[in-house]
Amino acid sequence: MGGCLMEDRGDYWGEEEMRLGGDYWAESEMEKTLLCPNCSGEFPSIDAVTLHLNSQSTCWPHESRPQQFPIPPGLRAGYVFGVGKNLFDRLQEDEYDYRRKINTYYPFHDEGEWELGRFLVENLTQTQIDKFLKLKWFHTRPRPSFTSKDQLLDWIDALPSFVPWKVSNIEFTGYKTTYPVQLIWRDALEVIKQLFSDPVFANHITFQPHVVNTRGQREYGDYMSADMAWKIQDHLPVGATQVPIILGSDKTPVTRITGGLEMHPLFITIGNLDSEVRSKATLRAWRCIAYMPIAKFRVHPDYQGILQARLWHKCVDLVCANLKIAAKDGCFMPDPSRYIRYVFTPLVAHVCDLPEATMIAAVIYEISKEVDPWDLDKFQKAAKAAHLSGVHMPYWSDWMFACPSVFLAGEILHTCIKFFADHPLNWVKETVGKRELDARFMVQHKRVGTRHFTKGVTHVNQMTGREHRDIQRTIVASIAGVAAPRFIRSIRALIEFIYLAQNPVHSPDSLHSMVQALSDFHAFKDAIVAAEARRGKKGVKEDFFIPKLELLQSFRGTVERLGTLMQFSADMTERLLITHCKHLFERTNRRSTDFTEQCVRILNRQESMELFNLYALFYSRGASLVNAIHIEDEEVTTVNPALSWVSRVLPDEAHSVHGPRPVRNHFLKGILSEDALTAFHLTSKPDFNALTPVSIQTKYSLLDFDHALSRFIDQLSLSTGEHTRWDHRYGRFRTWNKFRLQLHSAFQSRVIMPSRVVQAYPPSDAFPLGNCDTVLINVMGDDGQTTSRVAQVRLIFEPKIPRASNLVLPTFLSNPLLYVQFFHFVANPNDRPELAMWTVERTYMIGQHGERYRCGGVVSLTDVTHAVELIPEYGNKVDEKISSATSLESYDRFFLNSFTDKESYHTFSTEFT
Repeated sequence: MGGCLMEDRGDYWGEEEMRLGGDYWAESEMEKTLLCPNCSGEFPSIDAVTLHLNSQSTCWPHESRPQQFPIPPGLRAGYVFGVGKNLFDRLQEDEYDYRRKINTYYPFHDEGEWELGRFLVENLTQTQIDKFLKLKWFHTRPRPSFTSKDQLLDWIDALPSFVPWKVSNIEFTGYKTTYPVQLIWRDALEVIKQLFSDPVFANHITFQPHVVNTRGQREYGDYMSADMAWKIQDHLPVGATQVPIILGSDKTPVTRITGGLEMHPLFITIGNLDSEVRSKATLRAWRCIAYMPIAKFRVHPDYQGILQARLWHKCVDLVCANLKIAAKDGCFMPDPSRYIRYVFTPLVAHVCDLPEATMIAAVIYEISKEVDPWDLDKFQKAAKAAHLSGVHMPYWSDWMFACPSVFLAGEILHTCIKFFADHPLNWVKETVGKRELDARFMVQHKRVGTRHFTKGVTHVNQMTGREHRDIQRTIVASIAGVAAPRFIRSIRALIEFIYLAQNPVHSPDSLHSMVQALSDFHAFKDAIVAAEARRGKKGVKEDFFIPKLELLQSFRGTVERLGTLMQFSADMTERLLITHCKHLFERTNRRSTDFTEQCVRILNRQESMELFNLYALFYSRGASLVNAIHIEDEEVTTVNPALSWVSRVLPDEAHSVHGPRPVRNHFLKGILSEDALTAFHLTSKPDFNALTPVSIQTKYSLLDFDHALSRFIDQLSLSTGEHTRWDHRYGRFRTWNKFRLQLHSAFQSRVIMPSRVVQAYPPSDAFPLGNCDTVLINVMGDDGQTTSRVAQVRLIFEPKIPRASNLVLPTFLSNPLLYVQFFHFVANPNDRPELAMWTVERTYMIGQHGERYRCGGVVSLTDVTHAVELIPEYGNKVDEKISSATSLESYDRFFLNSFTDKESYHTFSTEFT
């Protein structure tokens, strides 16, 4: 199919386009030869190159060749064919390198002046830079070497950069546009070479497909652990290295006015990099390779879409032309450690929203044999009859191994999160009622670190994906009592599916659970129809013809082929649209004629400054430009390759690296549980330093505090054999209003999660009954067995011994303690299958005079295992007198929310019983 398509290209595209595209395709049709990565000699095959490298007269000196090439000889993939130059080495090929051997920061005077210049360019507009340089402040102080913004920008533009941007004019023969069509782009293959050889990623890159088995089951993680990596590798020459290509694209408005300006960038990354690296925009794992032209053709509106789609495909074809040649014939490329590898570049994923995916996939070839593709009227009618877009030359048609059924992978943000907002959330609104639904979200207890919807969830028409995720957390438990059980079960099934689809790693068991959740939805979706919750413009709808719902069925196959879905989430491209379009546009003069070119200049400067800053940091300190392979610490607090490298080699310079900062690791200096699986942190300064038991009873409204502490001391003295002369009735206590709890990831035990705040504030005007969170604790049962209980933390305290005293407290009083009020389980998930959640009730005691009071007790801080969220059992209607400040105190029965976050869901569904 590719050959036929290529023959037709010249008839319909302008001369400039043909000149640009012709060189690439002429090269691919030439007799195929491979160049030696060292001497550039031509050889007919990879085997001939290998023989040359291993011959006695090889171009590689014997001392530079520690063993025979390729290395290693025992594996099928990832052979090394020599030693070359990584990205930082190539910086020394710059025309000003001879000056930088004397002054690393040339053309700047020194490091300080470089930092000033970089700060000005990154944070000020050009006008503001000029104003700064003209300040009277400089009249009495040394002036920087650059005297104007033009000179400063010239110096920045002189910094090394390897992949230049190009501006190419593209024309349709026979079709005019309102403005000239310009494609701003750079060679995708050269960008990949730069990315593949970046030493920053040396410890976060994989060269070979692999299989991971955990607990007797295969684990699907990144692309290299999935089936497609193995299938493609089987079709490559022995020793070849896959560099799987991942594209991302989306259109975004940069002005909000009607008919405003739009930009349509194309991004690229490689699947060799760890998904944790690719998931953060600030780590430079994604690169922009083109800004697609958004053309308006002077044709009937019916034909605008088909022409724009064909233009987009042609532009991608041009930008990725050399990548497609490399996918077919391979090329030599140095990796971050300078080792040269024989690389092939298959397209494995294109991240985009559903309309763009339709434009990419819904293409046509057979009809083009019968109808002239450029007879738009006839061809478009034939295409629409087949439900296709009318693109007859898709960019992927001649890309080796590319198939849209594979590379258009299931995408979480649009297919799951926005599907939830467009459909299930609306079904809930129709069933529960907007006012009642808002009330149920408004009265939920506020927890630190989670979004609280103060005004409800139905008044906002446009929300972010993060807000939609926050609604998913509590919607299942929130609608209990007001919606039919079968309706709730259908909604819960979808939420379960969405949560499972976002697993960072998958196993056959988790994939089975994901498929079962979708099956459960289909089994109970009749309840949605019965509730008349699915509505369209013409009223109630009884069908579920929803494209995104249909796409969910492909998720299991996508995970098995390509790995976990989160590595292809459009959250990243959405973020890149902000950094590479909207933020850049704000720094231009906003003229419609050349704002994209201005954006490219700004982007180029940003990339050059970031690259040069890291290179100069290492070079000026005499550090190696190769990031040595380092076995990571057992515990991981963040993924920031540049920061990890600098912290390891130049720890005093870690402050100079931008990007995600490490999660504070409380396992190093915090208080640890007995099994060392949980860490706790309290501030060194308490909120109250010396409260008496009477003060605590009054301030915190804990009338039985003295009795509870006495009971705790008696029980622990008996069980441990440790006794004390300290009388708590006359003691003093330090108290805190909150503590932090930190766990390892339930999915990857090496990863340390951000800590969660647990509050225990005393009553106040804002919180008349206190502001106290709930936790899961381990307690010793009557049978001597440890069991889990839910409890509300009312007080965090610690005995305070006067400095002059020689009194030694027993171990169980030497660590912080908690006064908690208990809940007891009244129903398990099987009792309420529509919720599949535990139900708890407050535990009460009966006093001597028949009065009822909450059951409280003292426990050690280290008995806490998890922070948990309780959702009140509202019944048919929320009590209007209750607010978020009082809901946790006003209700007695609650659902233990298993959808608090992905970690909690995994814990409650796999470990907690």
